[in-house]
Amino acid sequence: MKSIVLGYPRIGEKRELKKAVESYWKKHIFEDELSNISKNIRVKNWKMQNDLGVDLISSNDFSLYDQVLDMCITLGCVPQRFANLTGLERYFAMARGLQKEEVDVKAMEMTKWFNTNYHYLVPEFTKDQTFSLNPEKIITEYKEALKLGIKTKPVIIGPVTFLLLGKEKEQDFNRIELLDDLLPIYQNLIKEIDELGVEYLQIDEPVLATDLNLDERLAITHTYESFKNLNTNVKLILANYFDCYGENLDLALKLPVDVIHLDLVRCTKQLDDILSHQLFNKKKTLSLGIVDGRNIWKNDFEDSLKTIEKAREKLDVDNIWLSTSCSLLHSPCDLELETKLNPEIKQWLAFAKQKIEEVVTLKQLASHEENKQTLEKLKENQCAIQSRKNSKLIHNNHVKQRVKAIRDTNANRQSVFSVRKEKQRERLNLPLFPTTTIGSFPQTKEVRTWRAKFKKGELNTQEYNKLLKAETEKSIRWQEDTGLDILVHGEFERNDMVEYFGEQLDGFVFTKFGWVQSYGSRCVKPPIIYGDVQRPNPMTVYWANYAQSITQKHVKGMLTGPVTILQWSFVRNDQPRSETCIQIALAIRDEVNDLEKAGINIIQIDEAALREGLPLRKADWQYYLNWAVKAFRISSSGVADQTQIHTHMCYSEFNDIIKSIADMDADVITIECSRSQMELLNAFVDFKYPNEIGPGVYDIHSPRVPTLQEIEILLEKASELIPVENIWVNPDCGLKTRDWPETKLAIGNLVKSAKKMREKEYKGI
Repeated sequence: MKSIVLGYPRIGEKRELKKAVESYWKKHIFEDELSNISKNIRVKNWKMQNDLGVDLISSNDFSLYDQVLDMCITLGCVPQRFANLTGLERYFAMARGLQKEEVDVKAMEMTKWFNTNYHYLVPEFTKDQTFSLNPEKIITEYKEALKLGIKTKPVIIGPVTFLLLGKEKEQDFNRIELLDDLLPIYQNLIKEIDELGVEYLQIDEPVLATDLNLDERLAITHTYESFKNLNTNVKLILANYFDCYGENLDLALKLPVDVIHLDLVRCTKQLDDILSHQLFNKKKTLSLGIVDGRNIWKNDFEDSLKTIEKAREKLDVDNIWLSTSCSLLHSPCDLELETKLNPEIKQWLAFAKQKIEEVVTLKQLASHEENKQTLEKLKENQCAIQSRKNSKLIHNNHVKQRVKAIRDTNANRQSVFSVRKEKQRERLNLPLFPTTTIGSFPQTKEVRTWRAKFKKGELNTQEYNKLLKAETEKSIRWQEDTGLDILVHGEFERNDMVEYFGEQLDGFVFTKFGWVQSYGSRCVKPPIIYGDVQRPNPMTVYWANYAQSITQKHVKGMLTGPVTILQWSFVRNDQPRSETCIQIALAIRDEVNDLEKAGINIIQIDEAALREGLPLRKADWQYYLNWAVKAFRISSSGVADQTQIHTHMCYSEFNDIIKSIADMDADVITIECSRSQMELLNAFVDFKYPNEIGPGVYDIHSPRVPTLQEIEILLEKASELIPVENIWVNPDCGLKTRDWPETKLAIGNLVKSAKKMREKEYKGI
């Protein structure tokens, strides 16, 4: 029996990689220093896993930005606009865009990695796409580990997954048609890996957890048959995660691979299906993903041992591996760093390092390698599991009764949109192409310093609020001077769009070092929802009210929606997620109602994660969408017709859930559109989306400033697709991560472009 881990977090325990990469971007450090810091993180990760007793440790699970971007480089799949760039400049330009001197290139699109909050760079394909092998990164990192005496298993993204994660940039061809051109590159890569003396190669094919058509299934078969024909010594691990193999199970069991990985956290029934399947070859090894790679709750050893015993009844012990369900990329690094967590709650948790310990301990227990220390760990685990089941911290009868009392009327506005629209136009008196931003403004070093001092007690509440008020007023005055129509207060008091709310809600707990990577250098610290959720006091009314009191223009109230708070938190697993989401929705409803009472006429409830939470198989979609849409409507439907409700979504494909987005019944939806050149807007057009739309015209995940001409072209495209009276003008997302100089230039161009469009329309051009 072996213990394996599919991948480990690459950001460092205290976000060392984030700080290094951002310093490199600012030219505070050079490439060699960035390389050294990166190597130190890798070495520390490998040594730690080796010391804990992991049998098969991953390499090539590290990335400076994104593993799909790395695969684009490895396969020579680089869009033509980056052809004149080289090295790290090209790498980061593909991720973030580049604007300097005579160079102005836009970044690749970015979207969510399956149903996680991790964002990947979308490969771009053309009909005449060529590929070329650049294996240096994989080889270098394998050799680094080997020098430490650690023989790793390299991890790569499988060819079919790579193609299906990408996007055609030309008409009339399907990216799966490129497989025959791509396979020789993969074959040569496997040969080079084999020449290194690699014993196992992990090939991630998570598309096997999705609905595949016939051509895509044939592509999987063709791929692995071609790998078999290479006659190399390297053994292949087929890794699927985030759901069952489902209808692809027969296909997977026929593949000529040596190890099949199962995610037994997201799909507990999968092991029974395989062990009883007529196609299952008992000489193949099963990797049992029994430790949750995506949540932070301690593994229940007794339950896991029962699962392992099922496998032992049918398989030789050598053909059973124990693993994490997926890469630990989605987990914080180390619970030991959390010295201030409530001890009762802390004993229920496991971060990445502790999950590795769980895998190793389970292997020891299942292999009957018990010793005093292992048996003590089993006893501690049993006590922690029982403590959580019996804890009085978790349940709140008032919340449970309130959820039971919900009626259909609680999820409906007073009038239909067409009626509300006229009342809102009369109250708000906005021009065509009204301009606004998504909510946050740059969180400068000064703002972050104030927050740190406040948390340390070096600033009292009065001093802290005085500084924030000055910053808020400065942003309001700048917005007025720039000519924005709808203002925001800037969110300078907020650390994160989910964490800020969770800190003010019952049922949440927070960590100090529980960071996970969202994209690139962007890290988030998800709250932990451990119990029933309620709002004891107003959360945003004070700052929204203050901002509105110092301007004659409308100021939006800014909230994060219930589905997004749920998706971007580590959620309790002792009740259905839908029930937790409805609890959050009631808390947000209370806040919406209080904002309206305070005189805020426009309230934005962001649901950036609605699409992200969608199950991977369509058969499961409707159940999720029913409760997700209901949760949003509960949060937003307690206000009068005259109060305008906005929502925001970004970096998702909307075509397949557009009806559910319409069912949310928000008065205005703002969406990311700039990287796709308004392509995402087509879903709303084809559906004849009836409400108002703000297609983003400024890519805030790139440091480049869009020109007036760029924005006007995007607005012209939007005007050809939807009625001009329904178009809002806004950035793709919040501006928290940007700097003020680029923000001012970009928003200035946005406002000027909107005014120009307005003039054209009024003149009838």
